[in-house]
Amino acid sequence: MSEKIKAMIMSAGVGSRLDPLTKFIPKPLVPVANKPVMDILFEKLLSYGITDVICNTYYLADKIIDRYKENNLGINFNYIKEETLSGTAGGVKKCQYFFDNEAPFVVLSADGLSNADIKKGIDVHKKSNAVATIGIKKIAKEEVPHFGVVVTDNDGFITEFQEKPSVEEAKSNYINTGIYIFDYKIFDYIPENTFYDFAKNVFPELLKEHAINTFEISEYWSDIGTLEQYKQSTTDLFNGLCSFAHSPIKSNACASYISDTSFLPEDVKFKGFSTIGKDCKIGNNSVIDNSIIWDNVVIEDGVVVSNSVIASGCIIKGDVYSSVIGANEVITEQALKI
Repeated sequence: MSEKIKAMIMSAGVGSRLDPLTKFIPKPLVPVANKPVMDILFEKLLSYGITDVICNTYYLADKIIDRYKENNLGINFNYIKEETLSGTAGGVKKCQYFFDNEAPFVVLSADGLSNADIKKGIDVHKKSNAVATIGIKKIAKEEVPHFGVVVTDNDGFITEFQEKPSVEEAKSNYINTGIYIFDYKIFDYIPENTFYDFAKNVFPELLKEHAINTFEISEYWSDIGTLEQYKQSTTDLFNGLCSFAHSPIKSNACASYISDTSFLPEDVKFKGFSTIGKDCKIGNNSVIDNSIIWDNVVIEDGVVVSNSVIASGCIIKGDVYSSVIGANEVITEQALKI
């Protein structure tokens, strides 16, 4: 890219749909295969030569800032701290000072995991003279009630948005992925110091001017903002659907797993797909089955953890099935058995 393209990651959300995992950690730092989502996004931007990035922070802001203000990821990390939430567009407006008025810029959501070709989106945007270009993804028709649907004309410009329509009402099965390329003119559509949302406030105005283009994402994309999708993203990784740098996958006859813990007893039994974070203590004769285990977790001897997510600092003394355990919990022998 000849001109200097900058990017923003929208990072202010509370992440309530991921509760209890986000009780003590902001959504951008939730790990996928032991790597925070924001690390993955930074690496993606770096692969396209985008080094100047700004994030708007609000919920547990200092945890994000402390991690990245002196990082070794190669990113020129910038941030603002919002005192109150401003909406998606309002948060971008507060970062207007960061962007160059002669170049388009990229905006990503902190809960989007994707292998989307961002350069393709930038190229499409530059050729179209649109104010906004949105990455869209084709999904199965039965999934459209969970997403915002976009309807386009033959040139790829959006003519209509449908917010979570029924299968019968949906006019398309393409969805808005929250991957945006904006012209600097976007700031003319966002007032100062006002709670403002792209979907509710900005895009309806741009529709009137036929000013929203699209680029199709054929690569992997997932919104990991819900517990179900978060767990699915790990399965997708093991199945080779999404790709990013991570620790090696180890496999045996009935399982594949990623472990950043240096020592695992030989008699630990793995099933399905699982990840284990750093500095965990896994007991003898324990079973790890299709589960995501964060850092510094203790699992005692003989314990079964199945189809569950265990956040950092937990002590697991009893079997855990189909559960999500927030950070620093102690699970007794009687808890969460089925």
